Amino acid sequence: MRRKLEYAVAWPFIKLLGTLPRRWSRAFAIGLAQIFYLLHVRLRRVGMRNLELAFPEKSPAERARILRGEFTSLGRQLAEVCQFPRYTLGNVDQVVVYDGLENYERAFACGKGVLFVTAHFGGWELSAFAHSLHGHWLHIVMRPMDNKYLDRLIQSYRAMHGNRVVPKDDFVRGLLAAMKAGETVGILMDTNMTPPQGVFVDFFGIPACTASGLARIALRTDAAVVPGFTIWDEAIGKYRLRFDPALDLIRTGDLEADIVANTQLFTKTIEDYVRKYPDQWLWVHRRWKTRPEGQPPLY
Repeated sequence: MRRKLEYAVAWPFIKLLGTLPRRWSRAFAIGLAQIFYLLHVRLRRVGMRNLELAFPEKSPAERARILRGEFTSLGRQLAEVCQFPRYTLGNVDQVVVYDGLENYERAFACGKGVLFVTAHFGGWELSAFAHSLHGHWLHIVMRPMDNKYLDRLIQSYRAMHGNRVVPKDDFVRGLLAAMKAGETVGILMDTNMTPPQGVFVDFFGIPACTASGLARIALRTDAAVVPGFTIWDEAIGKYRLRFDPALDLIRTGDLEADIVANTQLFTKTIEDYVRKYPDQWLWVHRRWKTRPEGQPPLY
């Protein structure tokens, strides 16, 4: 009953944000996100703690500014997701433009599959959606939402133009099949994990339990690993879907050590983007919740 009530409350806002002109939709959603920032004390506390861990040199005021910027980013993305049914190949460039598409095309042409390293950063929901509108559908590895009714709606939005959602519980089999077929998979690998699915690598200099599946699949299949991030660019008033050149995998012959080393490589790639655009990452997630044995909790 509670899940149905949540959906009944959320649906009118989703419908409204999807029918308003884009500029008004963004403004309304950003306003809602800022109200949420003020009212949700627990998330605000988690965000400030994460910023304290990542940026000890910054003042509390600077961290608060970054955190408020994150909520602005979340509100902006919410408006865009609600407008997905209005996107077409003819108008999507008004919202998202490519930056480095040649890097993806070069990797895809190798024929061994492409693994996108990405994160809950900027307009992450827009990346796969816009890419599929241009004819480049992909598999998306994501955890289902807790509310099954909202999850069903969002999944239908994500799959409008050919994308396929792969549940995290069965992603290894799905990834192997996709790489064998030379297809593309996007993985958000910046969330807290627990062993044995995760290994500890440094994120902002702090050990963080991180999904190792991408490294295992890449080493096994020789798939190209391409960093892909959807960055809000204030100067142009649009998102940039940025693809970097494929990463060179570390291979020493010690498989377990190589898995950790490449997971660290991927995590450092994400960290570099977060450092450059700190107000576009999901600071309200308890990224360092799982601790190495013997270490005290950070939250």
